[in-house]
Amino acid sequence: MTGVIRVVLVDDQELMRVGFRMVLGAQEDMEVVGEAGDGRAAVDLAARLRPDVVLMDVRMPVLDGVEATRAITAAGTAKVLVMTTFDLDEYALSALRCGASGFLLKDTPPAHLVDALRSVASGDAVVSPSVTRRLLDRFLGGPGAGELRDAAVLDALTEREREVLVLIAQGLSNSEIAGKLFLSEATVKTHVGRVLSKLDLRDRVQAVVLAYETGLVRPGDL
Repeated sequence: MTGVIRVVLVDDQELMRVGFRMVLGAQEDMEVVGEAGDGRAAVDLAARLRPDVVLMDVRMPVLDGVEATRAITAAGTAKVLVMTTFDLDEYALSALRCGASGFLLKDTPPAHLVDALRSVASGDAVVSPSVTRRLLDRFLGGPGAGELRDAAVLDALTEREREVLVLIAQGLSNSEIAGKLFLSEATVKTHVGRVLSKLDLRDRVQAVVLAYETGLVRPGDL
């Protein structure tokens, strides 16, 4: 992506929005084009402004961030990066399932927040190996987890593509996957693209969730 990244901030705490606005306002390639204090307002604002990324709190009044994420991504009005206070947060996982391109903790260092927004705006996803894996382990593999999806969906993949999917689920970047499989980064990027296309997935976050839900990757394997 080129040009200025247009961001909408959504948080019911004005002080949090002020902090995010200061960080993003200092970036030459970012502009905060709107703010909302609840999920319903966020959906309306995203539809009107069509920003590149919505930085979304998940726990809010009127309409929570999960349902707001579902509405925004379903309408295709913006990509969503969710923020959570807790590193083991069922709301964050639900937001991923509803189409969020990733999530960060609210105490994420400013430089990481900026990098994450740039990644999401460019079409990538923010998959933290530490936080995302703990979430998935807890809510997909732990007691009370939902039923696994039919693993037959993975039959569309070649053996190499399945290997790549496993490594994506482990939180590895393209360059790390390339080193692990002794492939060029360009080849890995091609494999990742094919995995997403064959499985009808939007991004790496959805790939991680699917790998767990089909049982391809299980808690304790990593």
